[in-house]
Amino acid sequence: MDTDSDVELLTEAAREAGALALTFFRRDPKSWAKGETSVVSEADIALDQLLAARLLTARPDYGWLSEETAEDPVQRARSRVFVVDPIDGTKGFLAGSTEWTVSLAVVEDGRPVAAALYAPALGSMFQGVAGKGATRDGVPLRVSARAELPGANVAGSRRLVRDALELASVPLEYYGFVASLAYRFALVATGEVDVAIARPGAYDWDLAAADLLVHEAGGRLAGLDGTRPRYNRQERRHPALLAATPELSDAMATLVAMAESRRAG
Repeated sequence: MDTDSDVELLTEAAREAGALALTFFRRDPKSWAKGETSVVSEADIALDQLLAARLLTARPDYGWLSEETAEDPVQRARSRVFVVDPIDGTKGFLAGSTEWTVSLAVVEDGRPVAAALYAPALGSMFQGVAGKGATRDGVPLRVSARAELPGANVAGSRRLVRDALELASVPLEYYGFVASLAYRFALVATGEVDVAIARPGAYDWDLAAADLLVHEAGGRLAGLDGTRPRYNRQERRHPALLAATPELSDAMATLVAMAESRRAG
């Protein structure tokens, strides 16, 4: 299958899942703790089941990697794999925030080749195809033209951004914290945010779709050492990551690395 048809499939599935999510949104769905810091809701599970049925029926030869599904090594070994987060930003979703997304990507050889990122409560659909660009609601995306740090708009963890701001010798703007990491990075692709930061520990499904959007919009999403993430590997968690315009990436990565080091010390 080609990536154009894949992104069409992802887009249709994201819209269906988004419509289902809205039936739970701001209606106090059941939720419970998952691990030490995460939460999952009945909406996450319902969307995961819908997406698995929709996507794997259409592409039975593709693999499957989802936040809410037990892993299957046979599925993950396939050449193309769906990487899925039914609701990215569940805590925000449960709190009634509009900044949550349905994050869907197709990964091949460790990198995303097709993506659909849908923000149902905002009515925004992001799409990306490797080598063919990224759009929001059909409008081509491009990262901001900012080439220097002074005045740069930075989104991420308040503490980490605060520490980076203190280390900077120039004034920066704090955009705020966006609960959906995928949406936070997508704002770099739109040019609304110049830099977005993720603390260590993000998973494949948090990143794959937004990663493609950022790169297709002319930006960079990488670790603090400049290494681009690889997906559907044995280790699904990632180190600290930064999405930014190409001109800001290195300088901001240095600041964030210093802030992380200072915090660890």
